[in-house]
Amino acid sequence: MSHLLLLTNSNEPSDHVLPALGLLLHSVRVAPAEAGALLVSGGDRAGSAPVDAILVDARTDLVAARNFCRLLDTTGLDCPLIAVLTEGGVAALTHDWQVDDFLLTTAGPAEVEARLRLAVGQADAGPDDPDEIRRGDLVIDEATYIARLRGRILDLTFKEFELLKFLAQHPGRVFSRAQLLQEVWGYDYFGGTRTIDVHVRRLRAKLGSEYESLIGTVRNVGYRFVPDTAAARQGGEDSTPTGEGEAAEEPENGPRRRSASARR
Repeated sequence: MSHLLLLTNSNEPSDHVLPALGLLLHSVRVAPAEAGALLVSGGDRAGSAPVDAILVDARTDLVAARNFCRLLDTTGLDCPLIAVLTEGGVAALTHDWQVDDFLLTTAGPAEVEARLRLAVGQADAGPDDPDEIRRGDLVIDEATYIARLRGRILDLTFKEFELLKFLAQHPGRVFSRAQLLQEVWGYDYFGGTRTIDVHVRRLRAKLGSEYESLIGTVRNVGYRFVPDTAAARQGGEDSTPTGEGEAAEEPENGPRRRSASARR
């Protein structure tokens, strides 16, 4: 069963927009045809369940539907975008709609099921973007410096992003605080290793209680990225070991080394 989001300005139920949906077992959520519908419940796309495909009602106003689909494409969707069209509207469909597929309102359940299965499967098995790091529900885009968790954009500072990216690039590998300082902050950083604990605490808070275990603690050693959150929760690791992670707040970039002339 797939989780579908149907965006429409019609007051009709989903099985009136696309009748075949009423004969299938997919979970369908209906929302207004506006970009803000992708962000609900504090930023989680389509509520508590992830979205496998987005359907756009393009039965009537084709120009508005095309512009809306193009707008949605600019938001960085990580699931297929599918237009629902009448047979007469197919003639207006072109590449600049930026949709992955289309469905006719007259399509039968078997055809709708097959096309959804193919669209969702291709999205899951598609080649990875060289600028993206994908770890389960977490997607890190190095080109845009944006991290998404189940479609929700994480509000990260530059150093929080760099720390999360570095750990995600080496899943399972344990790094000491000194190593993380060297790799993320650089050789010219003159702050203490406790700044790592501060940034990890902030990251976990922004990941939320369900995903804070993505960053695992290895007691008396350091931190590692744990892609399987269920395994992390059962692994017996403390998210904040005794005496660690309670460091005073430090500036984002920390104090810098003084030059030789300044030390004289």
